[in-house]
Amino acid sequence: MNIKITGTGAYIPTEVIPNARFAHAHFYDASGSKIDKDSAEIIEKFKAITGIEERRYLSRELQTSDMASIAAKKAIAAAGLDIEVLDGIIVAHNFGNIPGGTVQTDILPSLASRVKHDLGVRNPDCVAYDILFGCPGWIQGLIIARNYILAGEGKKFLIIGAEALSRVLDPHDRDSMIYADGAAASVIEAVEGEGDQGILSVAAQTFTKEEAYYLYYDKSYNTNLGEETRYIKMKGHKIYEFALNQVPLAMKSCLDKSGVGVEEIKKILIHQANEKMDEAIVKRFYRSYKKAVPEGIMPMTIQYLGNSSVATVPTLLDMLLLDDFAGHELRPGDVVLMASVGAGMNINAITYRI
Repeated sequence: MNIKITGTGAYIPTEVIPNARFAHAHFYDASGSKIDKDSAEIIEKFKAITGIEERRYLSRELQTSDMASIAAKKAIAAAGLDIEVLDGIIVAHNFGNIPGGTVQTDILPSLASRVKHDLGVRNPDCVAYDILFGCPGWIQGLIIARNYILAGEGKKFLIIGAEALSRVLDPHDRDSMIYADGAAASVIEAVEGEGDQGILSVAAQTFTKEEAYYLYYDKSYNTNLGEETRYIKMKGHKIYEFALNQVPLAMKSCLDKSGVGVEEIKKILIHQANEKMDEAIVKRFYRSYKKAVPEGIMPMTIQYLGNSSVATVPTLLDMLLLDDFAGHELRPGDVVLMASVGAGMNINAITYRI
């Protein structure tokens, strides 16, 4: 028995937000002091570090759960699946639904329950629930579904990563330019067959002793704004160091458990958090095998899609499987290493053979 992804789908919001949109922003630092630099200079430095030129925001009339449902329908259609045979729906997110123009999160009912309702699934044995696992949430959803299948508790699951970070941004925090919106989904099934295909190995870790609050919720850096509203915040330098030190180790642990050699990896799909950080992580990963980074190993979407949290890795996978990524392709038998890092602080990885 192999545990495979049999269908994928994604929703990329239509509202394109170029860096120029922030040209007139007034940025403050964590102490509440106005940053004494021209916005154009701040934006140019931001682009040089992150690689981001533009990102996508969800249109006002849509919710995170709407994106999740759209992506889910595409994945189910791609898998050719009867929705009534689904054993479970897992939705990874961090902030639930936040209606456009408001600041209050809405996760009653859960996003997974909303998706199940939108899909029209009648089967009560299809259990729907959400997971909060930071940016690695979609990968963790795959790991959870895999464990259900291995335990004999189902054979077909729908895993979705969806997030609308544009609705929790502090407009006076320059780090907010990183974030974006999006959703992607996958159907994972137990499939009879010979040979090693699908999920070959997994790894997951949570670090909290010093790292728990590297990403957190807090008031605006602009002290003139009301203190009752909270926004996503991060300790960027600490996250960079943490990711650089820990993610390559988790990737190596995952790959080593798979029995696959590093030279067999066709693509690395890594969470689109920061271009320079991702490049450094992959370089350190290959260095642990005394290898150079192969050319074209790491497709990147952060330049034009930004960081859509739980949606970045499954969106990459969907694009590659649809042959919708110029210069990159995946074919049956190819090995993919997927990895992510995010709030918690959580890290995970999956070795997967197409």
